[in-house]
Amino acid sequence: MILSLEKREFFRWLDSDLTDPGTKQELAGLLTGDSPSSVSNRGESFPPVDEEAVFDRFHCGLSFGTAGLRGKMRAGLNGMNVYTVGQATQGMANLIVSSGPSAMKAGVVIAHDCRNHSREFAERSAEILAANGIRVYLFESLRPTPELSFAIGYLRCTAGINITASHNPKQDNGFKAYWSDGAQIDNTLARAVSEEMRKTDILTGVKRIPLAEAIATGLVSIIGEEIDQRYLETILAELVDPEIVKQAAGSLRIVYTPLHGTGYRLVPEVLSRIGVTHLYPVPEQMIPDGDFPTVERPNPQYPEVFRLGIDIAQKEQADLIIATDPDADRVGVMAKGKDGIFSCLTGNQMGVLLLDYIIQSLRRLGKLPRNPYAVRSIVSTPMADRVCEANGVRMLTSYTGFRFIALRINEMQNSGNPDGFLLAFEESYGYLRGSYAKDKDGVVTSMLITEMAAFYRLRGMTLIDAMEEMYRKYGACLDRTDEVLVSDAEKKNRILSGLRENPPATLGGEAVCEISDYLSGICRNVSTGAVSRLPFEPSDVLSFRCESGTSVMIRPSGTEPKIKIYISVSSASLAGAEERMASCRRDTARWS
Repeated sequence: MILSLEKREFFRWLDSDLTDPGTKQELAGLLTGDSPSSVSNRGESFPPVDEEAVFDRFHCGLSFGTAGLRGKMRAGLNGMNVYTVGQATQGMANLIVSSGPSAMKAGVVIAHDCRNHSREFAERSAEILAANGIRVYLFESLRPTPELSFAIGYLRCTAGINITASHNPKQDNGFKAYWSDGAQIDNTLARAVSEEMRKTDILTGVKRIPLAEAIATGLVSIIGEEIDQRYLETILAELVDPEIVKQAAGSLRIVYTPLHGTGYRLVPEVLSRIGVTHLYPVPEQMIPDGDFPTVERPNPQYPEVFRLGIDIAQKEQADLIIATDPDADRVGVMAKGKDGIFSCLTGNQMGVLLLDYIIQSLRRLGKLPRNPYAVRSIVSTPMADRVCEANGVRMLTSYTGFRFIALRINEMQNSGNPDGFLLAFEESYGYLRGSYAKDKDGVVTSMLITEMAAFYRLRGMTLIDAMEEMYRKYGACLDRTDEVLVSDAEKKNRILSGLRENPPATLGGEAVCEISDYLSGICRNVSTGAVSRLPFEPSDVLSFRCESGTSVMIRPSGTEPKIKIYISVSSASLAGAEERMASCRRDTARWS
């Protein structure tokens, strides 16, 4: 019988002595009919299988990109399991070994989140690295993603591995790869790891020794408390005005939820250290749990995850509710308005609020650096540019993702401006202040949001009031991210290629004046035809801009089967901005 490549690999996994019993049992569930699943019982015959399921799991492996691996936890090449994690780890090990003994000795630090199998995957990675002679520092239990980034620099490691799928659904998990600067690996390193993975047989080509043996030989060290304390001390140094929270402590009331994730311990600890005395955790969500039993999607950008927190906030008359995602790198907030109703602040709004607060407070304290700058992703609100322009601060932009933001920060620090960095943010609820890490940090952000809330509390204002003040001060700017689900790459390419061939002439009734295609690197003035080069590497992003400042950007998601459309509109009044936003959304809805 001639088998397809997918079936051949399926039966190899099913029959191999290297495949664990649990995986074999899962794969045997894809057999159909009454034929025996054991190769020893069936000889050369091959029973029928669920063709679609086998193809889905074995037609290709998970793609290893700059964010590493991410996918559903299941057996097969196209799933997150100990074998795909092992192949990725062996690929990183080969790269580190090729870098020489000093890179191997500097080693790798490994962390993981609360998800099912995360600890198992983290330990498997440690066993493989140790078998390759590489020093390993393994966190004793779950830790926030930003602490992993910090630990790489603190321990002076060559690389880092984090087992997490961030805010994805509970079925998913991921393998994030970091390099010595504390940022996620770049395209060059990702390609190198991918090539090493391609050369490594997923079942027979991965080296491994038992974890207990690796610990006994000194190749693996278990870490935890010392790193926690150094990390917290470093975060506390990023307070803008250490006295603010203490002054407001008597009246400031905050509800916090880690959404069953890694922020459950360190966020309350840092808030306590800055002087918060009225902190109300959401009890049901303080328990780490990879099934996320109280939320459908553990993502702090969705209002529904605040349901339990709102009940507590109303009971305790709290000012705001802070939520971090499962790996504690993102932060979402609900704040109380004058009417007593809690409303969500978007990632863009929080970025503007934090940026303005940091600038004004540092100026008031006489601590604003000589050449201050901030960084935002290209799809984040241009309102931040107005804040910077009005205050003599330089705004830099980068592609979406903190790896790219980290590159801009590194460039500035290496060019002789090590102390000018104020804040980096992206609209997807990620923020960073300080250079101790090169990834977004929900722990430091929770602290800064609390400090800012205390500042406005002392002025008799909530963060909702503060945002309204921002609109009066800098003009009304509204931002929205819409998503288009795409069932396959063909549909995604059809939408983007269609916009390249027939770009919109108007948005919200206003003429498009500038079109930027980040894939070709060309920015074109529609009226004059003049073109200029964009200062970015090629990426599948399109941008359309109008004279009023209205802009729409569109790009495919790097982690989910969807296309994201970012709309930003400006107007003299909030009502005018809302009308313009509605009109633009009617136009972009036709794109899908």
